[in-house]
Amino acid sequence: MSIVRITGAWTQLLLSFLDERQLAAESLRQQLAALAHQELVPIRIWQNLLEEAAALCPHLKAPGLAIGALVEPRHIGVLGYLALASSNLAEAMHIYQRYERLFYGVDLVQLAQEGSDVELRWPRDSRSFNELTDSLAIAALISFLRRQLQAPPPPTQVSFVHPHPGAEIAALYDEFFGCPVTFADSHTRVRFPSSLLSLPMPQHDPGLRDLLARQAQALLQALPSADGFESRLQQILLSALPEGCAQLEYCASVLSMSSRSLQRQLQRRSLNFQQLLDRTRDALCEQYLADPSLSLVEVALLLGYSEQSAFNRAFKRWKGVSPQAWRLRHTELSS
Repeated sequence: MSIVRITGAWTQLLLSFLDERQLAAESLRQQLAALAHQELVPIRIWQNLLEEAAALCPHLKAPGLAIGALVEPRHIGVLGYLALASSNLAEAMHIYQRYERLFYGVDLVQLAQEGSDVELRWPRDSRSFNELTDSLAIAALISFLRRQLQAPPPPTQVSFVHPHPGAEIAALYDEFFGCPVTFADSHTRVRFPSSLLSLPMPQHDPGLRDLLARQAQALLQALPSADGFESRLQQILLSALPEGCAQLEYCASVLSMSSRSLQRQLQRRSLNFQQLLDRTRDALCEQYLADPSLSLVEVALLLGYSEQSAFNRAFKRWKGVSPQAWRLRHTELSS
């Protein structure tokens, strides 16, 4: 299995835990501050930080649950904001599956239909996950959904790969998740009733509004004189880019026209589809790169590139420099 890591934003969940418990922990806080904007944090470092935080509260019987309950979209990075921008839970799950590598560096999750339930499951990997990391991750997932959805029903089942922790702690798991929890399974699993998939996402997070506002501003810069048709096409591109489906055929289908008709509409405006796509990406990428909270990998995926190397080549074609060099220059001019 590929080497697992986490995004630096996830480490800041521990900072929220320290604040909530009013713990000084200066050494731990310094470590977390150093990792805040790291793109890659090895899973072993994450485990060590978790254990250090848990040791500060020896009275907590299930520290992973307590820490995971504090999750906010900012702890998940751009993945959290993309999930919030989804129209419903089904789309949010699809977003998570597509972008999980932003979080763990690899694709791990499997999505399956199990009778009347839908199941998210992750394979056993004792080298990368333990009871603390696993319980925190699933507690954060459930807490995230509880905060974003209006009184969702509990999951129908939660399973962990680690051994049974004893009756007292197992009872805490049952209470937290509101459903039967099993242990020593072949996968870490969360099952939901399929009926939950149609629940709408509320889209009320301030960070999401900021991100979408930057996108809208970038689109205005991309085509300042766009007419109604071009504006509609831009909006389709905006939603299609993170999904990796910003192709002529897809946009034409959303507009309920043939690909040839869309090409003719663009030709009347002295445009072709690739020009429009490049101009939109060009404007968006400057907005994204100016945001230090977005890693270069995240910027590439938001622009619809499956690999950062493809984004690097395109950016150098547009700007004459690499994305990293542009970001450094922009930072120096802004300081």
